[in-house]
Amino acid sequence: MSNNTTYLARMWAQADGSAVRAFFLSIAALTVALLLALYSGAAAELGQLLLASTSAVAALAVAGWVAVTLVPVLAKRTPLRWIGYRMEYRVTRHGWVYISGVILVSLAALNTGNNLLFLILATLVAAILMSGILSSITLSGVELRLALPEHIFAGQTVRAVMELRNEKLTLPSFSLRVEAATKKGEPPAAMLPTPVYFPYLPKHDSLQQTVPMTFARRGLYKQDAFRIVTRFPFGFLQKSRRLELQTEALVYPAVDRTSELIEVLPGLQGTLESVAKGQGQDLYALRDYVATDSARHVHWKATARYGTLMVREFTREDDCRVLLVLDPHVETSMGGANPAGAESAGQRFERAVTLCAALAWHFSETGAALQFRSTGIETPLGPASDSIYVILRHLAVAEPLPRDPANQLIQELAAAPDLFKIIITSQPHGSIPAALWNSSYVIFLDDVK
Repeated sequence: MSNNTTYLARMWAQADGSAVRAFFLSIAALTVALLLALYSGAAAELGQLLLASTSAVAALAVAGWVAVTLVPVLAKRTPLRWIGYRMEYRVTRHGWVYISGVILVSLAALNTGNNLLFLILATLVAAILMSGILSSITLSGVELRLALPEHIFAGQTVRAVMELRNEKLTLPSFSLRVEAATKKGEPPAAMLPTPVYFPYLPKHDSLQQTVPMTFARRGLYKQDAFRIVTRFPFGFLQKSRRLELQTEALVYPAVDRTSELIEVLPGLQGTLESVAKGQGQDLYALRDYVATDSARHVHWKATARYGTLMVREFTREDDCRVLLVLDPHVETSMGGANPAGAESAGQRFERAVTLCAALAWHFSETGAALQFRSTGIETPLGPASDSIYVILRHLAVAEPLPRDPANQLIQELAAAPDLFKIIITSQPHGSIPAALWNSSYVIFLDDVK
């Protein structure tokens, strides 16, 4: 008893007081109008025409008063948007079998005139009508929300959160399936390749499910709408409702340690160490001279003191400052002498983007100071962890450009001679000016397999 009282109290608190009063007042008024109409009919049978006409006019007046004053109040507070939902119908295979059985029973009833067959036929038809009504109630008042992770990488499985909310105050929903809305004949959308099933959705409540998603390629994925599908209660009809929910997912390039990155890193690390050691100014130690040492590093005072050649070792600078450059200009006409002649320009550019993203991620993990430059973007020099996602967002939507005869991007790099540059390009050898070689490490994609 207490549970029922609590439920009624909660329902009354959520209800609109003026609407409830208008509802009960309209019921009472219509009851009076019905009684007056019945009394009018009885008076007419007894021959009291004046009393019958007066009762009839009074009944019409009461009904008209309800229509003019109370019905608009109730209509404003009625969630008519649920009535306007666009539903799509499809008869299932089980439904066609059931309809065939209904047709057979109807033929038998017409031929025999058996009342029991007519009763069975009415029950079968009522089941179809109830199936349509209950499925419409199940789909009404259901809203969808899809939350994607902030950072998504190509080829990695991420977990999105899908939430269904039932806005109906009194009725739950059953057997709901959420899928991406695609046109007939199109492949499943990458945003939601497999449907998500909710067996039960409580009244005025919400449920969440974790949905694994994998995006094979980088780029911006868009999904304009989703569908909620149900076959409740009997499976005769598949009814669906379209939900306009524009969702976007920006997928970064993969940053895994690929074979290309493993091939490039040893030479790159060696170049970085040599540059850092050559630019160091603080004395670290003295040691014996070896044949590979430069004469500039000989410490003559220590040599005179110990009677043997001694050289200076300098401390390696802790902060590694790197300018990472992606050259988006692609040579579209490949000659037969090029070993990558069978590779398209788009494929070469995708390799360049993936390698650039992996290098940027590598420097963010090592704590280097990084600056990134490409056509249309230039980040300031700073900790790589601060700019890594700015770089990845640009690489996610970067597109190849036709070859620039002036090679403007590469020519502008000479303005930063003190900054070590890593240049990733799909252009052929000979496209890099000689002035950049002393302070640059150039990665030609034709040399990386």
